[in-house]
Amino acid sequence: MKSPLIIGGGLVGLGTAWQLLRSGRVPALTLLEKEARVGSHQSTHNSGVLHAGLYYKPGSLKARLAVEGIREMTAYCREKNVPHEICGKVVVAVDEAEVARLRELEARGKANGLAGLRWLDRDGLQALEPHAAGVAALHVPEEGIVDYAAVCEALHADITAMNGRVVTGARVASLRETTDGWVAATTVAGEFTGDFLINCAGLQSDRVCRLAGVDPRDRIVPFRGEYYKLRPEATRLVQNLIYPVPDPKFPFLGVHFTRLIHGGVEAGPNAVLAFAREAYRKTQFDLRDMADALAFPGLWKFLARHPRMAWDEGIRSLSKKLFCKSLQRLVPGLREDDLAPGGAGVRAQAISQDGELVQDFRLLKGVRALHVVNAPSPAATASLAIGREVAARIGLS
Repeated sequence: MKSPLIIGGGLVGLGTAWQLLRSGRVPALTLLEKEARVGSHQSTHNSGVLHAGLYYKPGSLKARLAVEGIREMTAYCREKNVPHEICGKVVVAVDEAEVARLRELEARGKANGLAGLRWLDRDGLQALEPHAAGVAALHVPEEGIVDYAAVCEALHADITAMNGRVVTGARVASLRETTDGWVAATTVAGEFTGDFLINCAGLQSDRVCRLAGVDPRDRIVPFRGEYYKLRPEATRLVQNLIYPVPDPKFPFLGVHFTRLIHGGVEAGPNAVLAFAREAYRKTQFDLRDMADALAFPGLWKFLARHPRMAWDEGIRSLSKKLFCKSLQRLVPGLREDDLAPGGAGVRAQAISQDGELVQDFRLLKGVRALHVVNAPSPAATASLAIGREVAARIGLS
């Protein structure tokens, strides 16, 4: 392989390019990003958390790459002077009914190789987060916060320095396989070639699969996660990261509190069906995206299976009062007036034909192509490890 062609300039695409070039076995490559800047979507529309791999099923790709990924990402941030902090987090059981699930999370974390996990009673929780309420908590000291936009810029600079070509404003309109590899035709930037195709297109990954003649079967269905910010006078309520015990049926972690690397505290997100794959505002709508989602039988099967969750999330999106009430389970002293409008992210979540949320990372390899079909959170944290996994699967590690 002399010159792979990577589609998608988010953290997964950048991490993959970085790993391929630093292996010394790829002399050059081309990365195509449709936006004007790298990392414009999931990579920088998130809470900026470094996830340590607590939640994921032992033995899964997501568990392994999250644990490896946070350590590799932290080392990279130290090397490049990217703002980050390993501040730790607490996962809080608010009542006795949640304690058994929290114990299961503790067992998962230990099985996945997390270091320093510590069970806290009520007093132990209060020592770390004086305004949090719960009967027990799990302290995860390896978790942290980071400036992912700065990570993207650092990777972009490294890739360019290692003879990688990053082309922005290059939306891929078609893909054609030839005897020598692949030709990608973009809408305005012209044509680009490569001898191997790597699809890291995130929110558009299933569509890039189909452009390449591959049916991924799963469909990307966008879930928007909406955030509030705590007003400055209320940030005293949160020291670092406060999370609930999540529902194991879903890959969403529930509304939580996150201290931001450049100051302030964010609260959220919820998880509602977005009206566009890149809908960072409630009013954004894309007819093609909505038609694509609504025509997919898997979405209707999912909604039929989980009507209460869908209803609760939708109502909470419309009601600041209900959003605040969810947050008050963790921090009772929070008031509705403490919440100011925040940003939003969109999760590229794959759903199967049967209506199941695809829980693990999914990589689909062909003869001369590899598609990263499902890589939602914690893909930002794990991006360098995902890139190394891609390199290994195509024989370039």
